[in-house]
Amino acid sequence: MMSFDLSIPGQLSLALLPELVLAVGAMLLLLIAAWGRESDARARTVGMLAIVLSLITMAIIVWMWLSGAKATPGIIAVDSFRWATDLVILIATIITIALGLDYARVEQLVSAETYVLVLLASAGMMLLTSARDLIMVFLGIELMSIAVYILAGVNRRSAKAAEASLKYFLLGAFSTGFLLYGIALIYGATGSTDLATIGTKVTGATIGSQPMLLAGIALLLVGFAFKVAAVPFHMWTPDVYEGAPTPITAYMAAAVKAAAFAALFRVWREAFPGALGSWHLALWWLAALTMVVGNIIALVQKNIKRMLAYSSIAHAGYLLVAVVANNQLGSAAFLFYVLAYTLATMGAFGVVIAVGEPGERHQQLSDFAGLWTVRPWLAAAMAVFMLALLGFPIAGGMGFFAKWYVLQAALDATHPETGLAVLLVLTSVLSAGYYLAVVMAMFMRPRSADAPALRPVRTPTFLVVYASAIILLFFGIFPGGFTGLARNSVPTITASAPSASPPTAVAGR
Repeated sequence: MMSFDLSIPGQLSLALLPELVLAVGAMLLLLIAAWGRESDARARTVGMLAIVLSLITMAIIVWMWLSGAKATPGIIAVDSFRWATDLVILIATIITIALGLDYARVEQLVSAETYVLVLLASAGMMLLTSARDLIMVFLGIELMSIAVYILAGVNRRSAKAAEASLKYFLLGAFSTGFLLYGIALIYGATGSTDLATIGTKVTGATIGSQPMLLAGIALLLVGFAFKVAAVPFHMWTPDVYEGAPTPITAYMAAAVKAAAFAALFRVWREAFPGALGSWHLALWWLAALTMVVGNIIALVQKNIKRMLAYSSIAHAGYLLVAVVANNQLGSAAFLFYVLAYTLATMGAFGVVIAVGEPGERHQQLSDFAGLWTVRPWLAAAMAVFMLALLGFPIAGGMGFFAKWYVLQAALDATHPETGLAVLLVLTSVLSAGYYLAVVMAMFMRPRSADAPALRPVRTPTFLVVYASAIILLFFGIFPGGFTGLARNSVPTITASAPSASPPTAVAGR
C-alpha cells in the first residue's frame, strides 16, 4: 500500500502524478504541434499521441487505485472517489479527441493545438476533483476554464464559434469573480481554506450562522452553479453548445460537468455539513428549477445540439438532487450517473457528427428522419443513447439505474427528499417528449427525397458510437459490478458531520 505524507513536497508531487504526467505530456505535445509547418498529418499525429498519453494516465490511476494509495490530510484527496471520477474524465477526453480527428477532416480544420488544450483542460479537471482546499479548487477551475474558453472558438472560420467563445469567456470570468469572492469570505469567517478545517469550525461552533460565512457559501454556490449550468445560471449553455465545434460541445456537456459536480460534492460534504440548514433550501430550489426549466425548454428545440444542451441542464438538476441528499449514497449515485451520462451524451454527439455535413449543417431534427432506412445501426445506437438519457429500462438500462440510484439517495436522506424525488420522476416523464421525438423521426418518418447521401462513418466515430452503445447496454443488463464499485468510491470525509436538520418547510416536502 502506498502512503503519501502531503506535507512533504516530493510526496505531494507523487500523489499528483496522474495530473503531472498529463500536463507535462501536453506541453511536450505542444512543442511537437508547433515545431514545423502546420499540416493535417501533424495534427493527426498529435491527436493520436494525445490518446496514448490519456491511456498512460489512466494506467497510472488504475495502478495507484489498485495499490491502495492513501495520504495524510492535505490540500488534495487520495481516495477512490478521485480515481473513479478521473477515469470518467479521461474516458471523455479520449472520446473527444477521437471525435475531433474525424470532425477536423470533415470541417477541414488543421489545429493540432486543439488536442493539447483538451489535455490541459482535463488536467485542470483532475486537479479539481482531487482538491481538498478552496485555493486548489480555484486553480483547477481556472486551468479547466481557460482551455475550454479557447476550445469553444477553435474553429476560427465560424462566426458562431467566435460568439460561443466570447460569451463563455465573459460569463465565465464573471462567475469566477463570484467564486473567488466567496472563497475570500469563507476564509475571513473561518481563517482557513482547507475543507476539513472549515468543516470542523463550522460544525463545532456558532460560526455556522455568521453572515460572512453564509454570504461566502452563497457566492461559492453561484460559481459552481454556473459551471454545472444550473438554472438560473444556465443562459450561456445553449448558444455556447450550439456554436462550439461538436466534439468540444460533447466535452463540455460531459467532462466539464462531471468535474464541477465532483468538486461540488466534495466541498459541500466536507466543508459545510454544519451549515446544512442555511444552504439546503437554496440548493433544493436550484435542483427543482433546473429539472423543470431544462426539460420544458428542451421540448420546443428543433436543433439537436440545442436540444442536447437543454437536456444537459435537466441532467444537472438530477445530479443536484444527489447533492441535496447529502449522504454517501448520493456520492455513489453520482459516479454511476456520470458514467452513464458521459457515454450516452458523447455517443449522441458522435451520431450528430456522423449525420452532419461541413459547416455544422444538417443538425435539425428533420435531418434525422428516416435514418433507419439508410444507416440502421447508426439509428439503433442513437436510439440507445436517447433511451439511456430518458432513463428507459432495458434498452436504456444504464440510464434507468442511474436515475434509480439518485432516487434512492434522495429517499434515504436523513430527511427524505420526497418532493425532489417526485419532481425527478415527473420531469423524466416530460423528457420523453423530446428524446422519443428523435427516435420517432429516425424510425417512423420517411426520409426526404432530396436529402443528401450520408458520407461513410469514419473509424474513430464508428468506434466511439458503437462502443458507447454496447457499454450502456451491458451495464444496463448487468449493473451489479459497477454499482458495487461506485458504492465503495465515496469522498473521504475527515470533518465531523452533525445531524443538522434542514428547514422544516423543506424537510416536509
